[in-house]
Amino acid sequence: MHKENLATAGASLETASRALIMIHGRGGSAADILSLAEHLNVAGYALMAPQATGHTWYPQSFLAPPAQNEPSLSSALNLLQQLVAGILRKGMRPEQICFLGFSQGACLMLEFLARNAMKYGGAAAFTGGLIGDRIYPANYSGIFDGMPVFIGSSDPDIHVPVQRVKETTRMLESMGATVTEKIYANMGHTISREELDLANGLIFG
Repeated sequence: MHKENLATAGASLETASRALIMIHGRGGSAADILSLAEHLNVAGYALMAPQATGHTWYPQSFLAPPAQNEPSLSSALNLLQQLVAGILRKGMRPEQICFLGFSQGACLMLEFLARNAMKYGGAAAFTGGLIGDRIYPANYSGIFDGMPVFIGSSDPDIHVPVQRVKETTRMLESMGATVTEKIYANMGHTISREELDLANGLIFG
């Protein structure tokens, strides 16, 4: 991807212990999501945050039929594929690559991981679920082999139904992920301190 569409921080890929791909939500920015690193145990990580064109990864709700979010959805998934491939070319192993996303970015991240499952270092999804009017298992392949995943969300949430969070957890577990799901009563559409602490303990610790 073009360097102007990628914000970076932390260590260089050549010297980093791990890489963390951070994916912002609708209306957000790469700089916004990068600022979360201040609250995470990511010293020594290479931090990478792609920037969506027009601050959105795809136009409709993540609950729309996937075709309604094309070609933006495929373009966004391909961008993540390119980013991961670039990190691997620098000599990192999949288990050194971690993922983090919020809201629309969490949905995109989870969809990418389910379509390309392997034992990455871990993933933290703050308010998100797999994309589509329903779950499409035929789109998903690979094995997570115990990879840790944290999914946190509010009940209720204005964008992400709890039912989809639970369906997502079941799907990822069926593919070998070790999922920690936390639903918070009336938390709102945000990221809580407790979620960050859990992500640190499960993935970044």
